Amino acid sequence: MTKQTIAYDEVVYERPVLKFIPKIISYIMHPLFIPLYIFIWLTWRFPIHFDDISAAGLTFKTISVFLNASFFPAFAVFLLWRLKFINSIFLRTQQDRIVPYIITMIFYWWLWYLSRSFTDQPDVLKFFYFGIFLNTVFGLVINNFIKISMHAMGAGTMLAFVILTCGHYETALGPDLIAATILTGIICTARLLLNQHSPAEIYAGIFIGVIGQLLGVWIAL
Repeated sequence: MTKQTIAYDEVVYERPVLKFIPKIISYIMHPLFIPLYIFIWLTWRFPIHFDDISAAGLTFKTISVFLNASFFPAFAVFLLWRLKFINSIFLRTQQDRIVPYIITMIFYWWLWYLSRSFTDQPDVLKFFYFGIFLNTVFGLVINNFIKISMHAMGAGTMLAFVILTCGHYETALGPDLIAATILTGIICTARLLLNQHSPAEIYAGIFIGVIGQLLGVWIAL
């Protein structure tokens, strides 16, 4: 352990808030919640694209996104942990992340497969779902070499999607772009403060998140 790392750990120990706040941010902005946040954002910013769905139908769609993108992958990780297939529910090692990547990949592929026939929802969801599916594929491959930050991937995905959606619908949503940029910085800073990733792993995560959405536009839209 380097002197710099020891000094950092002492600061964190003396100031618990430096760990508490980043932990809360990491939980709230967990990458598994990003698809749900994106879907809710679309219903708020582009309600006209949901006009063909009743209020009850929209609630059902939102719950469906939560179940497939958030709950089922998280529950699968919980089961893996309880059955001793992984050492930590927080997936702190590259070995622990292999099966969760594959499980999440399957659910994200299913979301994209269903989105191909969407007629009552924004067409940008097609490239978004395909992009996050690609993220899990890239993440699984890169996981063999470095512990790429999943949070940074989620943040990069969110930022890229907001930018690409504004471009797709030819609308300028300045406050949304600023908020997405600030949130990306906050999420990545939180992971660094918790000493969970190196800067290189954070940058790699952002890069993969952005690339996934760009490829999604090119291939799936």
